[in-house]
Amino acid sequence: MKLDYIITNNDTYSTVKEVLKAYFWVSDRLLIKLKKNNKIYLNDKITNINSPVSTRDKISFVLDFIEDNSNIVSSKMDLNIIYEDEAYIVLNKPAGIPVHPSMDHYIDSLSNGLKYYFESIGLKRKLRPINRLDKNTSGLVIFAKNEYVQECLIRQMKNNLFYKEYIAICEGRFEKEKDIINVPISRKENSIIERCVDSNGDTAITEYEVLQYNKNDNYSVVKCILKTGRTHQIRVHTSYIGHPVLGDTLYGHPSDLINRQALHSLITSFIHPITKEKVIYTAPLFPDMIKLVNKN
Repeated sequence: MKLDYIITNNDTYSTVKEVLKAYFWVSDRLLIKLKKNNKIYLNDKITNINSPVSTRDKISFVLDFIEDNSNIVSSKMDLNIIYEDEAYIVLNKPAGIPVHPSMDHYIDSLSNGLKYYFESIGLKRKLRPINRLDKNTSGLVIFAKNEYVQECLIRQMKNNLFYKEYIAICEGRFEKEKDIINVPISRKENSIIERCVDSNGDTAITEYEVLQYNKNDNYSVVKCILKTGRTHQIRVHTSYIGHPVLGDTLYGHPSDLINRQALHSLITSFIHPITKEKVIYTAPLFPDMIKLVNKN
C-alpha cells in the first residue's frame, strides 16, 4: 500500500514530517519504522523527514513490510468474508470460535484461519484484529492489514466513532420498548473473565430497542447499539435490568432453545482510513439465531 499527499496552496506544512504527523496522523512508532526502512518519499524519491516541502510537492510512504507472524499456527478453515481490500478484511465469525489463539484453542481460532488465508494470497503480515468478540458471540470482526490502518481504526474506536449494532435475544418481556442503559462496568473482584455493574467502574452506555416478543417461549429480540465498548457490555447490561441474553451461562442461564449466548454483531460503520468515505458492513445472522427470530 502506498499513500500520497500533494501539497496545496492553502497548506501550511513546512516539512515532510509535518505532513506525515498532521495530515496522515502517523504515530511516532510507525514513523521510526518508515524511516529505518526508507519508505518515505518526496516526489517519488527517498527523503529525510525534515526535508522542506512546497506547493505541488508529493509526499508518500509505503506500507509493504514483510512481518513475522510465526507465533500463530496456520490452519485451513472456511472464512465467511464480508469485505476485503488492501486496508482490511471484514469477517462474519461463527459462534464457538475465539478471535485469538489460546492454550485451549491453539490452532482453531479465527486468527489461525486468517493466517492460512493470508499465506494463500501471499500476504506475510501480523494478525491485527480491530474489534473482538467473545468466543460464543457471532458476527463482525475486522482485521487491519497493516500497522497504519490499525492505528487509524483503533483511534476511531477509542473516540467512539464506530457505529456498532448487535442483535440480542433476551429472556422475558421488556417493560420499555426503547431505553438507554447507562451504568458503569468493571471487572468482578477475584475474576479474570467476569464483569459487573460497579459505581466505580468505567462508563458504559447501551441503547436498545425491542424488535419483537415471543410469548410462547418468553423471549425478546432486541437491537442493541453500543455507545461505549466495554468487555461483555451487552451481556452485563441486559442481565442487570433482568433480561439476560438467552443461553448466557455467565450472566444468565443455559437455554434449551440455543446452546450459546444469543448475541450477534450485525452492523458496523466507520470512516475508511484510506478513502475517507463512510463504510457500512452487515453480517447475516447464523441459523441458530435465525430460527429464534423467525419462531412464532
